[in-house]
Amino acid sequence: MNYLQTVQQLLMQANEQQQESIERASEILVEAIIHGGIIQLFGSGHSQLVAQEGFYRASGLACVKPISIEPLMLHTGALSSSQNEKDISNIEDYWSQIDLQPHDVLIVISTSGRNAVPIEIAHRARQMQIPVITLQSLCYIAEPSLHASKKRLEHFGDVVIDTLVPVGDGLLNTGHLQYGPVSTVMAVSLLNQLFVTTIDQLQQRKQDVPIFKSANVSNSSQSNDHWIEQYHHRINFD
Repeated sequence: MNYLQTVQQLLMQANEQQQESIERASEILVEAIIHGGIIQLFGSGHSQLVAQEGFYRASGLACVKPISIEPLMLHTGALSSSQNEKDISNIEDYWSQIDLQPHDVLIVISTSGRNAVPIEIAHRARQMQIPVITLQSLCYIAEPSLHASKKRLEHFGDVVIDTLVPVGDGLLNTGHLQYGPVSTVMAVSLLNQLFVTTIDQLQQRKQDVPIFKSANVSNSSQSNDHWIEQYHHRINFD
């Protein structure tokens, strides 16, 4: 079976089905950027990889900050991070470090949309009137929430972007085997489509566009230094 061809088909399906959600989400991001806010990304486990993708990315938006909570990250322990995202007590010691401010936007990445910690963070952001965009697979909608409220992540999203990832993550099936994980590919692709759409809208509105240039290209430092200076009080680039 051809993994790349199957991924391409799913990407084209997402392009057709998620265009309206991406447009709505990009309008939220544009307003945040124009008013001096930043885009904060949260994910645990493999979803943290997607949050990191948007940070300090060549040709990407400079106003992006990943929320990194150590006990929820793979490098601290794969088994423990998977368990910790199911227990909201694991964010209490870190909540004060999550600096959500007016005009910010929170993007929560969680393929299943059922784990307690991503849901709790989205819930708290909504209580603070911070817009929440979720990147999740609605294929998991029948899976019960592990949050005390019994509500799933999509309940707390102002906009839900469906990654279309099949339950179990594997895109390919042969007999009893499911393999070829696709959640990171789909989430990163849709995230970058969201950012590209946001950049296009900023240009259409004749706004300054905070984009990082590659540090491996000559004469990039002056432009990057400008954006680092503008956002360093909110984002740690050191």
